[in-house]
Amino acid sequence: MMGSVPRALTVAGSDSGGGAGIQADLKTFAALGVHGMSAITAVTAQNTVGVAAIQDIDPEVVRAQIRAVVEDIGVDAAKTGMLHTREVIALVSQELSRANIPIVVDPVMVAKSGAKLLRPDAIETLMRELLPISTVVTPNAMEAEAISGIGVKDLDGAKRAAEAIARLGPKVVVVKGGHLGGDRAIDVVYDGDFHLLDGERIASKATHGTGCSFASAIAAGLAKGERPLDAIRKAKEFVAYAIRFGLEIGKGHGPVNPMAMLFNEAERYWVIKRLREAIGLLERSPIASKLVPEVQMNLAFALPNAAGRMDVAAIPGRIVRIDGGVKASGPPEFGASGHVANTVLAAMKFDRGVRSALNVKYSEEIIEACLRLGYAVSHYDRRLEPPEVKAREGGTTAWGAEWAIRSLGRVPDAIYHKGDWGKEPMVTLLGRDPLDVVEKALRLARIL
Repeated sequence: MMGSVPRALTVAGSDSGGGAGIQADLKTFAALGVHGMSAITAVTAQNTVGVAAIQDIDPEVVRAQIRAVVEDIGVDAAKTGMLHTREVIALVSQELSRANIPIVVDPVMVAKSGAKLLRPDAIETLMRELLPISTVVTPNAMEAEAISGIGVKDLDGAKRAAEAIARLGPKVVVVKGGHLGGDRAIDVVYDGDFHLLDGERIASKATHGTGCSFASAIAAGLAKGERPLDAIRKAKEFVAYAIRFGLEIGKGHGPVNPMAMLFNEAERYWVIKRLREAIGLLERSPIASKLVPEVQMNLAFALPNAAGRMDVAAIPGRIVRIDGGVKASGPPEFGASGHVANTVLAAMKFDRGVRSALNVKYSEEIIEACLRLGYAVSHYDRRLEPPEVKAREGGTTAWGAEWAIRSLGRVPDAIYHKGDWGKEPMVTLLGRDPLDVVEKALRLARIL
């Protein structure tokens, strides 16, 4: 019977670099609200560049690890990764079969660096003993070729390989599309019917541990009682986020970041709190009224791993001039800004630490004051905006901010434009957080 906390077991190798293997699995389980347990099959000495050494764990010790958690804590779903030898594959198959739980098999054969993680004589044992008892199997293109004997170069090959692998016994086969060509990353899911899961192909070197995190996320979903297809869909979204905000560390392929989504959600409270503090400072400073443009001001602050405008908090109704000072129209909310939020998101593409912005009115005096204060200043010309950008709602500020940042070679303290037909000239101040931005604005107001 499922306990109050979903429990998932990973049976896999240890990655000393912390990017893949049980380290990635346990991070994924934790991020998805599942209690993670592990049975270590091998210890690897590896980093972002390669695998230097592999030490297999005694098969009976692997068996003892599995039994220890199954008999006491219980397991709601299991995930297998690096098993390396046929002896370990055989005993893992026996133990997990006895547990009578959903099993996700990541048929780990080759590391990102190219190191062999499954001995050639073990592939047959994997196909004969582990795949028949699996709920979901998640090969990449090369692994699908090795298991099925069918070339996987495109979606048609992936479909044929998925059908062939399904005949070995797994209930659901996912042939991952990460190694296939094309602008999109399309996974082929076969459960008797074909499902194509389309996703953005994210340009990143931080992809170490992608397969481990994907299979673990599926196992976490199954441990919660989700249907396999639902768990797979959620896992794909989870891994895309982990890749987008992966850790660019080391000299080779950096690790994905399974904790990125969890950390982002945990920051929501602090983003709102810091915005409130900064707004309070503005409202207590009458000189701020000198900076209010005709369209009023807005102050925005993004989550550290913001992916869109709904991850940026600002003031609905903006900050208005009133009674010789300024006043926020309401409490901060996520998704409350368009133009200022787009400027922040554009800046974060170049520097993830610049997460806040405030728009103020434009004048030559304000630009001169910025320069006197030592602010880095850049600008863009709205008249040069491409028609396709102008036609897209909210596209101008993102395009303009990127133009200004590239022109300067870094994210400036202030970006301005001189307007266009029907568009008010504007200055946007940028900083690491709302208090940083508001303090820049108040220093500016004092010397005007």
